[in-house]
Amino acid sequence: MWLFFTRRLRMWLILSVVVPVTSGLLRSAGRMLEARTGPSRLSRGLVGAGDLGDRMRSRLTGRSRSA
Repeated sequence: MWLFFTRRLRMWLILSVVVPVTSGLLRSAGRMLEARTGPSRLSRGLVGAGDLGDRMRSRLTGRSRSA
């Protein structure tokens, strides 16, 4: 099915749907783990990966991130 979408549409779908959902899931998993067991390397990594996804998306789209 991806074959029928243009490159621009595929990039838009990835940036507007996949990246925000994935970064939100990573961040929430990190926060749940942190609440359950306290801060650890894994929980900080998951939260950091969620933040990185948001930063990269804002850099690629050219928009500033709203806090």
